Amino acid sequence: MWKGRFQEATADLVEQFGESISFDWRLYSYDVAGSIAHARAQLTADLLTDEEFSAIEAGLKEIEKEIEEGKFEFSTALEDIHMNIEAELTKRIGDAGAKLHTARSRNDQVATDTRLYCRTEIDLILELLESLETALLDQAESHAATVLPGYTHLQRGQPVTVGHHLLAYVEMLARDKGRLLDCQKRLNVSPLGSGALAGSTINLDRQQIANELEFASVTTNSMDAIADRDYIAELLFALALVGAHLSRLSEDFILWSSSEFGYCTFSDAHTTGSSLMPQKKNPDVCEITRGKTGRLYGNLTAILTAIKGLPLTYNRDLQEDKEPLFDSIDTIKLTLKVNAEMISAMTINTERCEAAASDPLLLATDLADYLVKKGVPFRQAHELVGKAVAESFSQNIPLDKLDLTKIDAAYDADAKAVFNLETALRARTNPGAPCVDNVRAEIQKWRKA
Repeated sequence: MWKGRFQEATADLVEQFGESISFDWRLYSYDVAGSIAHARAQLTADLLTDEEFSAIEAGLKEIEKEIEEGKFEFSTALEDIHMNIEAELTKRIGDAGAKLHTARSRNDQVATDTRLYCRTEIDLILELLESLETALLDQAESHAATVLPGYTHLQRGQPVTVGHHLLAYVEMLARDKGRLLDCQKRLNVSPLGSGALAGSTINLDRQQIANELEFASVTTNSMDAIADRDYIAELLFALALVGAHLSRLSEDFILWSSSEFGYCTFSDAHTTGSSLMPQKKNPDVCEITRGKTGRLYGNLTAILTAIKGLPLTYNRDLQEDKEPLFDSIDTIKLTLKVNAEMISAMTINTERCEAAASDPLLLATDLADYLVKKGVPFRQAHELVGKAVAESFSQNIPLDKLDLTKIDAAYDADAKAVFNLETALRARTNPGAPCVDNVRAEIQKWRKA
């Protein structure tokens, strides 16, 4: 690539150290698409004849097919996917292939390829997020009215339903989709034509190229176009947050599937056993999901670290953007697939959920609300219920079995009516609250969405 300037061959170790073909080969289809669009703009500018363009297009598509079929031999001496394809094209079609690089650099070439790659992968990830949402919605619909405790500090708090709990994660995944769509809009800008950093004196029609590659527009500063990796950092952040949500969901399911909780059971196909303890059934999918979230965080940190001190424009450090990008995308896609499958096959143990929700302490706040409705200021009501709870523990009598009228005159005989789960949930009608009608309405809303 630079034999005119250099008198000595690149050292083997430098070649090994600097090559990226071992991982950036996966950009091949985007490199071919970008090269064809670039060649077509050269044709429009009379830099290529019709015959030369046809030879370039046919040659690139032939090379693309060979890579798809695993028949193409890559060379580390040519460093990356861009030069591997161009060198082979020139070898096959001669001077026409050598004309292809006119008015472009590997700098704007790789920026174009990675944007095209990210744009496509976001579409695939959005589909997988929707599949996971659907799996959660199916379980939520089946258990819209299955009551279980809601927790704060991992201590029982107030009653909710399984459906309401699972819909919380649908909300998180919907925000994830919004972030990915927003990222996709920002990255859908064509840098091709920015050259190495300052464009070219041979001015091809950048908008024509952008239109062919279905970019929404072209970049407006050649230096920023070459240096920019914000879109990769933004995408890795969005994927790291997807990982955080999946990790939280996994932690809930790990607890739910334990003998101590027993709220759900995973299928044998989505669990593993122990090499020593024959009774074990381990929630490995959840645990690996939780672990892979750290990997997603690490990839985000890697790209942020790589770009933090770079002067404009291109620096070879930017080669380090691809492996974290590829790894995060591969990781999140597989994680979404396996979690959707696991959740679809999961069984909710209704009796265990409802038995746990029968704890009268879950309705202690409802008892305070009962007093408030009778005119007791909330802070006083809170204290009175606290005294009743203390008395319950002291006498070893469930809260709903205590004679509350002996605790304080503010209680009437009808106070015990508070301890009815169905009534308690039915009363929670505000938007976002877990009454069954709300849960079912939310499920339908999400299905339409």
